[in-house]
Amino acid sequence: MEKIDSLRHHGLFDARVPRYTSYPPANHFEQGIGTRHQTEWLKAVPDGSEVSVYIHIPFCKRLCWFCACRTQGTKTMRPVDAYVDILRQEIETVRENVPADVRMARLHLGGGTPTILSPETMTLLLETVFAAFERAEEFEFSVEIDPTEASDALLDTLIIFGMNRASIGVQDFAPRVQDAIGRLQSLEQTQHVIGFLRERHVRSLNLDLLYGLPHQTPESFAQTLSHVAKMAPDRLAIYGYAHVPWMSKRQVMIKQDDLPDAEARFHLAEMAQEVFLREGYNAIGIDHFALPTDSLSDAAERGRLRRNFQGYTDDQSETLIGFGASAISRFQQGYLQNATATSAYQDRINTSGFSGHKGYRMEMQDQMIAQAVEDLMCRFVYSEQALSAAYPDFADVIRQTTVRLMARFPDVFYISEGGLEMREAAHPLVRVIASFIDQFASKDVAHSAAI
Repeated sequence: MEKIDSLRHHGLFDARVPRYTSYPPANHFEQGIGTRHQTEWLKAVPDGSEVSVYIHIPFCKRLCWFCACRTQGTKTMRPVDAYVDILRQEIETVRENVPADVRMARLHLGGGTPTILSPETMTLLLETVFAAFERAEEFEFSVEIDPTEASDALLDTLIIFGMNRASIGVQDFAPRVQDAIGRLQSLEQTQHVIGFLRERHVRSLNLDLLYGLPHQTPESFAQTLSHVAKMAPDRLAIYGYAHVPWMSKRQVMIKQDDLPDAEARFHLAEMAQEVFLREGYNAIGIDHFALPTDSLSDAAERGRLRRNFQGYTDDQSETLIGFGASAISRFQQGYLQNATATSAYQDRINTSGFSGHKGYRMEMQDQMIAQAVEDLMCRFVYSEQALSAAYPDFADVIRQTTVRLMARFPDVFYISEGGLEMREAAHPLVRVIASFIDQFASKDVAHSAAI
């Protein structure tokens, strides 16, 4: 009860704050960052560096009502095949504009539903990718898989091209919950895909779950957690459902009254953590779990955990190149997002070969705040010493932030060798803390005496 009272006191159950999968969040991207910046930043990728590649497939045969991703429905494969043709053009154009000795450390196919592609179309796409980018020594290839749209032939194609990580969407197994979110997926379909991948030695499997869904109860969620625990994935991502019907129109199909309230959501998240800690998983950040043998656990143990648009990662690449409609690229200079509508994306590629639409140029102060936010999200630490050493020009702001944090959240932090460290019971507040730092240290307010 004391923990709940503290979290309630600090506004956890009322807060509306970013997920901080990037800093700044994508809603801060500006229209003035476009194709010119894209070509400049691609050419400036350091020689010999290892990059990550993300490919967005926005198509789905069904549009799940809970989803807020950039997706579109299709009843035929014709627009999907045409989209892949455009993707291949974009890949070839980008390859011509980065140094020849750049290698690919990570490849991730996301969506939408990447497994909607036919084996033939997937083969064309992957042949283009691997012709463009040589694989790095520790190359990893991951794919988001919908068990209801993943034929054995398509999975075999992915494995032939080297897929060694798979992320399988589950959300929830309760029939009433599935019916309320427009996603019918049987336990047997999921078990088949997991068995198929394991028989073919895909080395790492991740399952995605959601809490806070309509009609989700402690009893029904406990049953889903039990099913998942028996599947013994290497990693788990357990996210809170974000009900934003003003942003994602399909969510109007979900009734607000059917959703658990904020404190009920919190108890569902706590239940999941208890189950998977008991099963021997390590808690990674605020919403991931990994077996001790998984590289995500190793990254967390060694202080090398990172955060990007897919959540927590052990990917150390400084450059992420995004392909496809709405895909986001990350460069040392900042972020750049492709045109979000598929038609606009295709028009831009056909016109210039590039689709840069908006983005954000990172100034030194942005980089400092980004590091502070990532340290919190990944390690639950705010280190004045480390930040001041990396960004000496902002030592005063960094120091002021330390003072403000201790004054505003005296029961959240304790002083350790690493700096201000969040108490374990306060970890659910980390996004609230990150938002506080963001607002205080940003260039708009950092020099204002009123703060």
